Amino acid sequence: MPKEPALERLEAETVEFCRELIRIDTTNYGGNKGQGELQAAQYVAELLREVGLDAKIYESAPGRANVVARLAGSDPDLPALVVHGHLDVVPAIAEDWSVDPFAAELIDGMIWGRGAVDMKNMDAMIIAVIRHMVRERITPRRDLVIAFFADEEAGGDYGAGWMVTHHPELFAGATEAISEVGGFSVDINGQRAYMLQTAEKGIAWSRLTAHGTAGHGSQLNPQNAVTELAAAVARIGSHRWPLSYTPTTRALLQRIGELSGLGFDEADPAPLLRAMGNVSRFVGATLQNTANPTALSAGYKHNVIPGQAEALIDARTLPGQHEQTLATLRELAGQNVQLHVDHEQSSLEVPFSGELVDSMGTALLAEDPDAVVLPYMLSGGTDNKWLATLGITGYGFAPLQLPPELDFTGMFHGVDERVPVTALHFGSRVLARLLSTY
Repeated sequence: MPKEPALERLEAETVEFCRELIRIDTTNYGGNKGQGELQAAQYVAELLREVGLDAKIYESAPGRANVVARLAGSDPDLPALVVHGHLDVVPAIAEDWSVDPFAAELIDGMIWGRGAVDMKNMDAMIIAVIRHMVRERITPRRDLVIAFFADEEAGGDYGAGWMVTHHPELFAGATEAISEVGGFSVDINGQRAYMLQTAEKGIAWSRLTAHGTAGHGSQLNPQNAVTELAAAVARIGSHRWPLSYTPTTRALLQRIGELSGLGFDEADPAPLLRAMGNVSRFVGATLQNTANPTALSAGYKHNVIPGQAEALIDARTLPGQHEQTLATLRELAGQNVQLHVDHEQSSLEVPFSGELVDSMGTALLAEDPDAVVLPYMLSGGTDNKWLATLGITGYGFAPLQLPPELDFTGMFHGVDERVPVTALHFGSRVLARLLSTY
């Protein structure tokens, strides 16, 4: 059957907006070294203003821009829902890619480019759905706070963090939020399942610093900062963190055990992870705390022993285990290496129940009746952490129906990011159902 013209326009605009957003290079290098966010914010704001919304841009620093608009609901007694995305992307090394990472080429039915997965796909769906609702005079039941943040890829200090600190009034009355990273499909033993994010690990971006005695590279030096640091990095990088199941991960693996027929063995989750295919890397990292060395800095010349050496550690912590994990890291670092936490945020875990969860599931199953919906924990972090400081409960819900062979989760911060056009069509329809009815 042919689709309604309004639905065709919704789907077409989603694809158009996704490609245009990818073409705006919003690379975030960290340390307030971003680019393109203001241009992207202006583009988004204009699209919302075209349909009559009062979309305002808030700059936390020159060029670091956030956009917020509010669509009034029919029932002022209902709490508002925040629907948010981020406009920045991580760097892309062009020579590593098969295509220009900022050209948004359409190849084999997929949009290629940095942000196609994380998260300009969802940004485009939000914009297109809101425009669709306004054009079709579809009034949501509750107020929708539409927000697009800067700086998510560097912790959010110039984005969601700045907004909740300086403009909390924009989120007045909101109790729940949806954003990345959930609602995408996976195949489990021939059964399509949608992963609804109900938890995310905490963040402790840490810096190791070793001090020693500077000197000539030809001399004996028992106080070599590089040696001390290297030993600490090796201990942390090779540490085996124990398995630990939260309510979210336990519920997920129990359900995977049922779908796969493998059952759930707490001592050995590996068979269940294998049954999840490519998404196993995402889920596997949520069954324990993690701490990965990511950068090293020391010295400036072959024949000079430096007096200081540094390393960066990306630690992600399970709910209720943040301080315990930091204590373990300090012990592993050793007496001669100091650990300083540069940026930390708490973990989140919310119930896989309630009206919003039911509504998200209903919207998905209306488009894919034979599927199932499962809870899961994200090993990374989202701007929902910042909204949680205002008492807002956040879920990951960026709905996409994906081909089983596509390694979707492997493309987060990876090479050759791409998203199927059909997945964007599906997601825009699901999101429109949710925002029109919840």
